[in-house]
Amino acid sequence: MRRIISGLVGMVYLALSKRRSLCMARTEIDVNPVYHITIDAIGKPGQRVFYIQGWQADNQVITLILEKAQVQTLALGIEQFLAEVQQKYPDLPEATTEYDESKMKISPPVDPLYRVGELGLAYDADQDKLVLVAREILTEGIEPEESGLVRFWCSRSQMRALATWGLDVTQRGRPICPQCGEPMDPEGHFCPKKNGHNRN
Repeated sequence: MRRIISGLVGMVYLALSKRRSLCMARTEIDVNPVYHITIDAIGKPGQRVFYIQGWQADNQVITLILEKAQVQTLALGIEQFLAEVQQKYPDLPEATTEYDESKMKISPPVDPLYRVGELGLAYDADQDKLVLVAREILTEGIEPEESGLVRFWCSRSQMRALATWGLDVTQRGRPICPQCGEPMDPEGHFCPKKNGHNRN
């Protein structure tokens, strides 16, 4: 089963499938199992950079850069995908949304491996784990088979908590203008609905 959701840099692919090996990837990392995973943003509202960070039990940390739209689409996709998994495997216990906010902040040093171009979700029924696949964005000189690839093997509850927290993080940016629906900067907002008049 595959569903494609557009509206971000690259695509989010949701698939109920087994692990696929891409041996020719320039960088290929499996974080399995994931000890902890989070999404966070650094910077002032309007200038924030979003990151996803996953830990293994040996304290190995993998950090990648995301776009805000990717975080929002991924969060919604996780919830939809979890519902599909629950429908296909009705005997599974319900995934929880519990998390400790103090542990969801990104941890220094922030040394991203690459910027993400494509995100995917898969489910491994044997391990009862969701696999978040993050592929490096393609830039000039990089062929698709050479792009970096990281797979985060997470529990369903880890992924649901990630979705809930991720949406919360995206909503902590600039306030939205009630007139035009665009973000408002701290120094003022050029609102087309108000003939370009500033709103402070």
